[in-house]
Amino acid sequence: MALDEAAVLDGAAVRRWCRLAAEALGRTRAEIDALNVFPVPDGDTGTNLHLTVLAAADALDGPPGGADPWRTLAQGALLGARGNSGVILSQVFRGLADVLGTLEAPPDGAVFAAALDHASVLARGAVEHPVEGTILSVLAEAAAACAAAPGTGLPEAARAAAAGARQALRRTPGQLDVLARSGVVDAGAAGLCVVLDALVAVITDEYPERYEVPPRTAGTPAPAGRAPAPQGFGYEVMYLLDAPDDAVHTLRERLDGIGDSLVVVGGDGLWNVHVHVDDAGTAIEAGMAAGRPHRIRVTYLHAAEGGPHAPHTGRAVIAVTAADGLAALFEESGARVVRREPGAVPPLAVLAEAILAAGDEVAVLPNEPEVLALAEAAAERARDGGARIAVVPTKASVQGMAALAVHDPLRRFAEDVIEMTRAAGATRFGHLEVAAQEAVTSAGLCQPGDVLGLIEGDVATIGGDLAAVARDVLDRMLSGGGELVTLIPGRHAPPGLAAGLEEHLRRRRPDADVGVYDGDQERYPLLIGVE
Repeated sequence: MALDEAAVLDGAAVRRWCRLAAEALGRTRAEIDALNVFPVPDGDTGTNLHLTVLAAADALDGPPGGADPWRTLAQGALLGARGNSGVILSQVFRGLADVLGTLEAPPDGAVFAAALDHASVLARGAVEHPVEGTILSVLAEAAAACAAAPGTGLPEAARAAAAGARQALRRTPGQLDVLARSGVVDAGAAGLCVVLDALVAVITDEYPERYEVPPRTAGTPAPAGRAPAPQGFGYEVMYLLDAPDDAVHTLRERLDGIGDSLVVVGGDGLWNVHVHVDDAGTAIEAGMAAGRPHRIRVTYLHAAEGGPHAPHTGRAVIAVTAADGLAALFEESGARVVRREPGAVPPLAVLAEAILAAGDEVAVLPNEPEVLALAEAAAERARDGGARIAVVPTKASVQGMAALAVHDPLRRFAEDVIEMTRAAGATRFGHLEVAAQEAVTSAGLCQPGDVLGLIEGDVATIGGDLAAVARDVLDRMLSGGGELVTLIPGRHAPPGLAAGLEEHLRRRRPDADVGVYDGDQERYPLLIGVE
């Protein structure tokens, strides 16, 4: 029996749909993964779609409030999107939310068709170079079938959309030669069909025993006159980006010039960026130029192809830094240093080669949040060559120094990494920097020239005097306890800054040991660590 149309697609129905779609994708994940040959045959489209919808479902299951469930669905998918198809699906949810989330009355079939068409337009617009025979063309045909459905009811429109998507899915091998050669339909489109089938089930209250995924068959000859698919790039780079809308156009142009499979979705200052490139560092730097990238993920796309082997055995630590003084400190402590430019990340190939050259047991200290994902990708390549690589998640140089302080090459590698990770995690980090422009921060509005005091990456205090802001940051960091304070003045630190802070600590915290080191870093007048 169909549900009362006045009750469908309200907040409760949206939650049921999202949870049901997540469960259905979980059951069909392996089948969809097996279809995945485009844009790269990495066999994870089903997994990525499942994780994307799970993230949306988790957002909807959060504390109840006044937020529109459609907006919550779209935001949860945006924040948790994985892979090319997951990012596109998050844009589909956003398109539906734009139309259905603003309604005061339950939608009829025509309104739902308009929402699906809007979602199709948004999704296609998010992809820099749309390709037919993919989730995009199947979504467009589902929207067209929905608009052409007889009758005006929502159940009829939803059934027509799902049926149109299934018909379009079966046609994808005739639109994309790589699918025809492999004997498969498009994996992302197959996942979309599962999501639409789940929506029909919620609207009609008619639940299928299983969700159909077309099996892989023997390959067929590619349609005549089509060129073979180009070889893919080496890395998938994804990150969330806090950036003004007008910065995204330039970001798109820059990323399009260095890679493919570019998808950028979002709006209102928050974006999800996906691209395949050979130089992951350049893609991350493009995000840094546009705004603030975070939740950075770098995946090596050709792990199954193997890689070079470490030239010799041995234990080593690799530390990444931009400053001469910090480089000297790390080298004095026994680390090998990979240099990066101030405000940039090191080239991934350079970092990977340094890891491989260091030995077959290597711990990597990224020392910046933006370098962390890059280090994981470089480590993945080295592991393919048989080396044992561990990335210690240091987000600041002071954490890297704390990790090196407990490094013991005579311990077993796993135990050594555990101790280094524990020491880094026990070190709070802060720094000072001078604002270059007006901005809204977690501590309020700052103006150009203001001194910002940051703790763990968040602005904690704003002032006009470096020494005063530094004292405030120190007091805040020590309020929860601490036995060892590390001060690292930078190239532009005023004379006597460190000495004044030492005197401040002797008065306020005579029990704390203080170490002062010349870091010579360009951007930050002072780095602070508290253990």
